[in-house]
Amino acid sequence: MSSSSSSVNVDLARERRGASIDSEDFARWWAGGSVNLEERRSLERYVFEDADLEEAVHPSCLSYKERYEQTIVRSTKFLAKLRQWHSSKQPQFSVSVDSLREFRVLLSGQLGTALFQQSFPLRLHFSMFLTTLLGQGTDEQLHKWLSRAWHMDGIIGTYAQTELGHGTYIRGLETRADYDAESEEFVLNTPSLSAYKWWPGGLGNTANMTIVLAQLYVKGRHHGLQPFLVRIRDEETHQPLPGIDVGDIGPKLGGNGVNNGFLGLRNVRIPRDQMLMKNAQVLPDGTFVQGRPPLLLYGTMVYVRVITLRDVLHGLLQAATIATRYSVVRRQSPIDESQPEVQILDHITQQVKILPQIARGVCYRLAADWLWNFYARVLEQLEAGAGQHSLPELHALSCCLKAVGTDEASEGIDLLRKSCGGHGFLSSANFDSIYGMATAAYTYEGEYTVLLLQTARFLVRQYTDSLKRKVLPVSVTYLRNTARLSWGKNLAENSARALEISALEQTRLAWQSQSMHRQRKLSEQQANSLSGRQLTAAAIAHAHAFLTRNALQDLERLRRGSLSPQVSAVLGQLVELFVLDTFLRQAGSVLRWNSVTGAQLRLVERRFEQLLAELRPNAVALVDGFDFHDRTLGSTLGSYDGRVYERLMAEARRNPLNQEPVNATFRSHLQPMMRGKL
Repeated sequence: MSSSSSSVNVDLARERRGASIDSEDFARWWAGGSVNLEERRSLERYVFEDADLEEAVHPSCLSYKERYEQTIVRSTKFLAKLRQWHSSKQPQFSVSVDSLREFRVLLSGQLGTALFQQSFPLRLHFSMFLTTLLGQGTDEQLHKWLSRAWHMDGIIGTYAQTELGHGTYIRGLETRADYDAESEEFVLNTPSLSAYKWWPGGLGNTANMTIVLAQLYVKGRHHGLQPFLVRIRDEETHQPLPGIDVGDIGPKLGGNGVNNGFLGLRNVRIPRDQMLMKNAQVLPDGTFVQGRPPLLLYGTMVYVRVITLRDVLHGLLQAATIATRYSVVRRQSPIDESQPEVQILDHITQQVKILPQIARGVCYRLAADWLWNFYARVLEQLEAGAGQHSLPELHALSCCLKAVGTDEASEGIDLLRKSCGGHGFLSSANFDSIYGMATAAYTYEGEYTVLLLQTARFLVRQYTDSLKRKVLPVSVTYLRNTARLSWGKNLAENSARALEISALEQTRLAWQSQSMHRQRKLSEQQANSLSGRQLTAAAIAHAHAFLTRNALQDLERLRRGSLSPQVSAVLGQLVELFVLDTFLRQAGSVLRWNSVTGAQLRLVERRFEQLLAELRPNAVALVDGFDFHDRTLGSTLGSYDGRVYERLMAEARRNPLNQEPVNATFRSHLQPMMRGKL
């Protein structure tokens, strides 16, 4: 990340000198303390010093097959180094939900992104295969499989749920597992083309085992979806096993390092003890035993949804860092005709594209931390035999925050790309990889609209409970507050309260719509379908109400801690900007459900513009504080030294097409065409 002062672009250096905050101070807070910050930097130095992990050619210049092969070579070396470092730091390491999350953060966070801008096939082994094994396996199964899986001792795993014909609607999955009591085996089949597993990362050519989610049948009786541990490739030869049809699904919009695959199963037999039986069991004679309700069979999906918000805020802030640095290096269009061209970040139209995205990323981080702590608390309660009452709230929040967070982060990344003009369209700017990973998250582990509808059903139930004066979960207590908006001097509080009222009224409208359709003797499912617009709008409004209220509350909590005055001040500006920006972006809903005058709206707009001006001098110091290494950004436009034009030209010269003055196609095709010989 560091560069000598003489090599740093003069405008970028001037920005750093003129900031009122210390980027190192902000970085320490952002990393969770100086120890965490130095540990991460130490690990980055340890990994990045390895020349074998550098890329000789930009990945965009490689074929799909070449990219896969290069990714496998580099990812195995990376994991070997990571394990060495991990063992030196934690010799008594034990696998747990927290430790898997920490390891996954290394793989999908700044370090993993630096090496694999479009991810890599082995990531699913740690993020979903091990997590499901840990959460769904019995003690005996964990003793047999967990250590081997963690050490990748003959096991590279993935998680196969989504099918060619079914995704988020998991009850519609067709893959089935029939129990054969005579041999004490399960027989797995994908009975149709649409039943083929489709999309699991690493499945195509990398994994040799997978956890398959299948419909369980015992003696012809259906017992719902259950997870099964299935070996799909030979441990020694890696050849697909009998009955296995497996391969890669091909290039995608983004995430082309993942090796997403397809899987067909034809009479594949596995031992009885390879059904993960922590939450349900099949005894040798075929007796089905339902255990206590888990974080549900779908606990892996909830886990991934919880951590997805952190993934996409990472991408959003990556893009914001690139756009901010570029915007102080790039000069264009004088504001005063008698003066030279200004840095484009001096234009308010550029500030409004970039600074709210920085604020959004910071406030998403606050929400992501809160959500993870909530998830961990519920998981701990469930393990102790309690916590069932919190599951619906956790599910609803993880659904709507994942949906809205991925949608708005994707939108923000593309806006930041556009803010860099034509140069932002180059692959070397790296917006394509960042956007591709974020927009993939919009769909995986729960499609956007379906997740909103799941949240909305929770909201309507809570609204009904509020009418009955029942106790409501913390995140929806505003549903009981029927007071109208009282406009005070605190514009952020006014805005957050207006968003809560909007969420309440939108939920009421959804409830009324459902009730109206039910009165017409329609089924609950039909009423839900016809009320879809109102239900999704309620869930979106709930997400915005939660995000803004959480940001304000977390700001107060943090200020009671050990924040420095400078970080406290800039964090306050970012939170306020996020709240006002959310209010203005949702103005249609806000004005529909609240009595806000034109004068009051203009006050919000003026304060919004004032915050842009206040944050402008600290923009570079802020993004420096996120402490992205140049390798993580992977961008010619966003490097720490700001030498944009030099890096653009250097990357162009590295292009394989420029390694020879005349391409062979000139002699074979262009010259004959010009001579009329084609």
